Amino acid sequence: MIDIHTHILPGIDDGAVDEEQAVRMAQAAEQEGISTLIATPHHANGKYSNPGAHIRQDVDTLNHLLEARGVGVKVLAGQEVRLNRELLEDLQAGGTIGLHDTPYLLLELPSSDVPAYAEEMIHELRLLNRIPIIAHPERNAVLAADPDKLARLIEVGALSQLTSHSVNGAFGRKLQKLCLDWCAQGLAQFISSDAHNLENRAFGLKQSYSLIAQECGATMAAYLSDNAHRLLHQEEIKFLAAPQGRRKQWWKIW
Repeated sequence: MIDIHTHILPGIDDGAVDEEQAVRMAQAAEQEGISTLIATPHHANGKYSNPGAHIRQDVDTLNHLLEARGVGVKVLAGQEVRLNRELLEDLQAGGTIGLHDTPYLLLELPSSDVPAYAEEMIHELRLLNRIPIIAHPERNAVLAADPDKLARLIEVGALSQLTSHSVNGAFGRKLQKLCLDWCAQGLAQFISSDAHNLENRAFGLKQSYSLIAQECGATMAAYLSDNAHRLLHQEEIKFLAAPQGRRKQWWKIW
C-alpha cells in the first residue's frame, strides 16, 4: 500500500515530534503493509511554513535514519498546502511542491468553509498542468453538508482524498456513512491516513480498504488503492463512477 498523506517528518508541524516517533510511525506503517509514505507537512496554513527544499532535505535525513534502523518503508516528499491567494506564485517559486514532484498537489481547505475563489484557483492550477487533490473533504463543514459542492470542485478539475479514520468510523458513524456514500457516488479517488502519531492519529489504511471492499465492493477498494500507484508514476486518474452529489449529472472525464 501507498499512503499519500502523512505527517511523519519530525518536529516541523503537528505530526511526529521527534526522530524516534517518526521511526516508530514508519515501523507501524511497515507492519500494516504500507511500503511507501509521502510526507505531507502543513504549508502556508498561517501556522506552519515548510518550503519544498526544506522538506526534501528532511525526507533524505529520515530515509537515511530508517535505512540505518532496518525499516523497509520509503518516504517521499510532498506537502499539504492550504488554499491561499499566493498559491500560484509560491508554486512557481518552488515553495509549494507536488506529491513526489508529480503534477498532483495535496490541497487543504479551511475546515469551516470553501473560499469563493476555490473554483478559479483549481481551474488555474489545471491550466498549469497541476492536479489538485482536496485533502479530507469530509471534514469540511460546507462540503459535508452539500456534496454537490464537492462534485462541482471535481467537475472543474480537482480530485478528492478521504481519510482512513473517517472511513473506519473513528470520527463517528455519520462521517463514516458519508465517506462510504461518497465512494459509491464517485466523489473519492484516494484514501489516505493523514497520520500524525500512533496514539490517536495512526494509519488504519488496511482497515479502511477492507471496509470499503465490504461495503462498496472489491472493485472500488482496488480502484482507490491503485490510484496511489498511478499518482507516483504520474499517470492519469480516471473515474470509476461519474462523480455526483445529490443531483445526477455526468461530468467530464479527463
